[in-house]
Amino acid sequence: MLGETPQTEADRNYEEFKKLLPDLLGTAPGKYAVMHAGTVAQTFDTFRDAVRYGQDKFGKDKFSVQEITSQSISLGAHAYALSQSPD
Repeated sequence: MLGETPQTEADRNYEEFKKLLPDLLGTAPGKYAVMHAGTVAQTFDTFRDAVRYGQDKFGKDKFSVQEITSQSISLGAHAYALSQSPD
């Protein structure tokens, strides 16, 4: 969305991710979902690969990465739009 801040994008992605999580747990448990514009763009085995894909495909601050897990996670790097390169 035009003019959307990185945090707003991450919040929207997280809300949509929570709705999709039951299905994702059945199809891609333990993977990392690249979220963009409220949809799952792709899933990856590693966080690093997910970040690289998101940066290459959408650019800085235009995506977020969520771990597909049934465990409750605190809002951290996985829930926020990423602006740094992975180590």
